[in-house]
Amino acid sequence: MRQEQVKSAYEYCRQVTRQASKTFYWGSAFLPPAKRRAVWAIYALCRTVDDIVDEADSNSPRVGHLRGVEEPAQSLDYWRHALERVYKGYGDDSDQIQCAWMDMLAQYPVPFQAAMDLLNGVEMDLRRNRYQTFDELYLYCYRVAGTVGLLTSPIFGYQREEALPRAVELGVALQLTNILRDIGEDACRDRIYLPQEEMERFHYSEADLMDGVVNDAFCELIRFQIARADEYYQRAQPGIALLSQDCRLAVSLSGTLYHSILDRIRLNKYNVFTQRASVPLKTKLATASQQWMLQQFEMRRALDRA
Repeated sequence: MRQEQVKSAYEYCRQVTRQASKTFYWGSAFLPPAKRRAVWAIYALCRTVDDIVDEADSNSPRVGHLRGVEEPAQSLDYWRHALERVYKGYGDDSDQIQCAWMDMLAQYPVPFQAAMDLLNGVEMDLRRNRYQTFDELYLYCYRVAGTVGLLTSPIFGYQREEALPRAVELGVALQLTNILRDIGEDACRDRIYLPQEEMERFHYSEADLMDGVVNDAFCELIRFQIARADEYYQRAQPGIALLSQDCRLAVSLSGTLYHSILDRIRLNKYNVFTQRASVPLKTKLATASQQWMLQQFEMRRALDRA
C-alpha cells in the first residue's frame, strides 16, 4: 500500500513538471530513474508555491503595491510548517508532494535551509514588484532559483564542496533567463524585474516598458542583461564536471537549452512583449545528441589518460 502511495505521489510530481516546464522536464529524462523522480519532487514543490503567488497576482491592480497578500502568505506558512514536519519524518502522506518529499529525503540529504530560503524568495513576490539594484534582484534570484541548485545537488551527487556555489550560479543564470523571457508577461502583472537603476542608465522608462516599446535603448538594456546571464552560465560550467557521472548530461543539457532561450531573444530582435522565446523541439533533439556525443568523447579521453 505504501509503495503504491509513493508511486502515485511521484507520478503527480512528474505531471506537474511536464506541464509547467518542458525544458526542465526534457533535461530530467536523462537522469537515472530514482534521481529523476527526486528532481520531479523538487520541481513540483517549486511550482506549487510559485502558483500561490501567481493566484494572488490575478487579483492585484496595476499599482505600486500588491493586494491579497494575507491569504497567500498563510499558504506559504502552511508549506513552511509542512516541510518542517516532512523533515522530521511525519509529513502528511495524503499530500502528494509531501509524500514524495518524505521518500526522497530517505534517499538524499536535501538541505532544509535551502527549502526555507526558497519559500522566503517566493514570499518576496508578495511584498514587492520592483527592484532598485541588481544586488536586490540577486537576493531574489538566489532564493527562488539558486536554492534549487542547492536542493538538487545532493540528488545529483558531487565530488567537492566547490560544486555548490557553481550550482547556485547556474540557478541564478536560469532565473535571469526567465526574467528576460517573461518581461512582457510580468509587465501585464505590474511586475518589473529589471533593476530600476539600470533602466535609468540606459534611458528606458517604466512607461515604455509597460507600453511594450522596443527601441534602441531597450535593445541595449537587454543586451546588457543577456551579457550578465551569459557570465553566470560561464561561471556555473565548471561545476558540471564535479557532479556524478550519471547526472552530468542532464544538467549540462538543461543549462544549454535554457541558455538557448537567450539566443531566441536575440533572433526575435529583443521583442519579449509579443514573441515568446522558446526552444524548438528539433533544437532540443540536436542539442541532446551533441551533448551526449561530447560526454562520450570526454569519458573515453578520461579512460585513455587512466
